[in-house]
Amino acid sequence: MTAALDNLKILDFSRVLAGPFATMMLADLGATVTKVERPGIGDDTRAWGPPFDADGVSTYFDAVNRNKDVVVLDLGAPADRARARALALEADVVVENFRPGVMDRLGLSDAQLRPEHPALVTCSITGFGAGAGAELPGYDLLIQALGGLMSVTGMAEGQPQKVGVALVDVLAGLFATVGILAALRHRERTGEGQRVEVDLLTSLLAALVNQGSSYTAGGVVPQRMGNAHPSIAPYELLATGDGELVLAVGNDRQFAALCEVVGAPELATDPRFAANGDRVAHRVALRAALEERLAARPAAEWAPALTAARVPAGLVNDVAGAFALASSLGLEPIVTLPRTDGSPIAVTRNPISLSATPPTYRTAPPRLP
Repeated sequence: MTAALDNLKILDFSRVLAGPFATMMLADLGATVTKVERPGIGDDTRAWGPPFDADGVSTYFDAVNRNKDVVVLDLGAPADRARARALALEADVVVENFRPGVMDRLGLSDAQLRPEHPALVTCSITGFGAGAGAELPGYDLLIQALGGLMSVTGMAEGQPQKVGVALVDVLAGLFATVGILAALRHRERTGEGQRVEVDLLTSLLAALVNQGSSYTAGGVVPQRMGNAHPSIAPYELLATGDGELVLAVGNDRQFAALCEVVGAPELATDPRFAANGDRVAHRVALRAALEERLAARPAAEWAPALTAARVPAGLVNDVAGAFALASSLGLEPIVTLPRTDGSPIAVTRNPISLSATPPTYRTAPPRLP
């Protein structure tokens, strides 16, 4: 079966998460990705553990580096820089996430490669862009703090909280993937390559979606609300007779069905709760009324009863429970790849399904030669 990105060559200078995530997405779709790593050290994330896999490599590295080959180059050595340049001139796409200016010093920048390779697409991923923020370190936690995400995450009376995964890096990697694919489409039409630039801060601001537009279009600076939603109610965790129940009620029909299941149909016609705007305005009273009814049964009983009534509800899974749920739904969230010695490694499946050119899983995350 032909893959969507067959015959596409990508030279990947990126390290850690955002860049490697983008190149892995492209590799899953059939691109040949050659990852450039430092002698003896490789990508920083090879040592980010525990946990480690059976090869002693960090599972962090495993998460974003399947379907790639490795070439070890010391970019401080002239001979290795020359080899890197030769590889870049043979590639369709070059991806890097060095500090701005590093690729220029190495002789590998877009401006230095394009005269010899006009069809080349280059992608640069930075923390804060190549202007006034060029020297700022682009670590996910820092971006979550400076970019406002932590200000809207956590309990109202508690500390700002980071998200439990390096979400900004993942978002930037996805934006980079979209940018690269758009540049390749332009090249198909014109024969011309171009430079793709993505920065973590702007990626986060774009991903704030409704919280961002609350500020840009509404002049409202969002605040932490715990698990509550600024514009929908009930849309949070509620206490039950045993455990907590997730409710994500998005319309009046769902709310009426919720009220029926919990034995309080009168709440659906109460003027304080009849429409979503009313429920948001009276969220404290609504929460109290619902938790009074929910106290009669444990969350594990409420969840299936509400689901049967087409009310979005459930329990809070741990990661193992989340994978088990996806498996029970036939989503096949895990794929197993053979290492070079034949031993298996399990990784998360690419979520994209394509009817004619689906993602492929060819090689395990590579050992460092």
